Amino acid sequence: MTLPNAALLLRIYLGEAERAGQAPLYETLVLKARDMGLAGATVLRGPLGYGHSGKLHSAKILDLSSNLPLIVEIVDVRQKIETYLEAVEPLLVSTLVTLEKVRVIQYGKTHHEIATP
Repeated sequence: MTLPNAALLLRIYLGEAERAGQAPLYETLVLKARDMGLAGATVLRGPLGYGHSGKLHSAKILDLSSNLPLIVEIVDVRQKIETYLEAVEPLLVSTLVTLEKVRVIQYGKTHHEIATP
């Protein structure tokens, strides 16, 4: 698979405790992206954040929050991102969703040798 230079970056901000049925929402979103053939998806976990409620979610040991902030990032062409968003829209109840144009520099195999320990 190749990506053109002009693509979109989709970001979905959510809490790690959010669910889609029995599964974590972030997992459902990534698996759906893979099933739909999107170029790739990554989940980033944040040590601190807050959303529309203003309630802080922290990884500090005394807080013991089980709802740390997560960001699901997906990069692909506009049409595939829009089709994906239509498919997952019913799951995005309390999330923040953003889109931005990105320039893809490289996607796929690297020509550099990877050193192994």
